[in-house]
Amino acid sequence: MLDQQPSVNNQQSTIIDEQSLRWYALHTRSRFEQKVYEGLSGKSIQAFLPRIQMMSRRKDRRKKILVPLIPGYVFVRTYLEATEYHRIIRTVGVVRMISFKGRPIPADDQEISSLMILDGTDRTVQNRAYMRRGDRVMIMEGPLKGLCGFYLRFKGKTDRVVVSVDLLQRSLEVEIEDWALEKIPG
Repeated sequence: MLDQQPSVNNQQSTIIDEQSLRWYALHTRSRFEQKVYEGLSGKSIQAFLPRIQMMSRRKDRRKKILVPLIPGYVFVRTYLEATEYHRIIRTVGVVRMISFKGRPIPADDQEISSLMILDGTDRTVQNRAYMRRGDRVMIMEGPLKGLCGFYLRFKGKTDRVVVSVDLLQRSLEVEIEDWALEKIPG
């Protein structure tokens, strides 16, 4: 009978520990998301790398590939004691844990759940937030390949955008698929 009592206490402490686990965001080195994810998993630390399918831009062919949904970030679920924090931070490719005034900030569980649902889908997702009205873009595919212009707007419910292109001191609006555009930094 005495042997069973500690078992019940262990179950209760496991439940308490499970409830105190929180998701935290890790900033990674550029293009190290997968390596960080694998490193954390190898340490038996629960990690999550949300990925989406995108069309690759290769010269000879186009195919769907998995890329990080939020480049430069991996999420980790922990109760964040000091030794666990150091195990996480020392993972190859981890730059820092997202924090405010030196204290790590937990991510909202609902947001992580939404990312998990999105991660599990086979739908191709386009991240439109990175292009805003007035951003300089370059057309990467089709007969206008190499032409630069300004992003104007997403048009209706279709998968197209309208780009203003300065050509011979005239502004032309060109309707083009958004996957054929790339934002020009700067």
